[in-house]
Amino acid sequence: MQKIQPKNLSKEIFKAKPNKSLLAEAVRVFLANQRRAHAKVKTRAEVSGSGRKIWRQKGTGRARHGDQYANIFVGGGVAHGPTGRQNWKLSLPKKKKNQALKVALSQKLKDKEIVFVDDFSKGISKTKEAEQSLKKLLKSQAKTALVFGGENSQAVLPFRNLPWVRIVKVWELNPYLILDNKFLVFDQEALEKLKERLKC
Repeated sequence: MQKIQPKNLSKEIFKAKPNKSLLAEAVRVFLANQRRAHAKVKTRAEVSGSGRKIWRQKGTGRARHGDQYANIFVGGGVAHGPTGRQNWKLSLPKKKKNQALKVALSQKLKDKEIVFVDDFSKGISKTKEAEQSLKKLLKSQAKTALVFGGENSQAVLPFRNLPWVRIVKVWELNPYLILDNKFLVFDQEALEKLKERLKC
């Protein structure tokens, strides 16, 4: 795995103007779409037990009630609680998604946190070799995403057990992932696929 300097880097992808509000929006949409509803409470219809009327309708001096599982009683159902069916899904137009990706990549390149290599698998077959190679390349052990074209997944297998490394296919790349990792490492194939994805 050798560091390279690609010729003719697309200015449209890697020279986009900064846009913090667009990045913030893209990250918010991404995180909202990862959210799943887990909280769930039982309504009075779902609480297990007898449906017998707890006291007669008239003559007791107390308020009229049906069974003992009304929400005002201890052990009763919950009114207006989470149902487990909440939907937090948000959407972002495709043009804005692509532009946010370009802005994030441009900022990374400006900060010198994107590295281009010829091939991940070249001269590497074990996790230890992969770790040593990455440390030498980045001069750091910070959180890193390896971006590959996706055709040859065997090339990135030695890196998959490194806890500080994340393996990402080009079409999985998004602004949140770019900002969440200190370094991005692209192979040549990934760079070409990125141009295809963004039509540059």
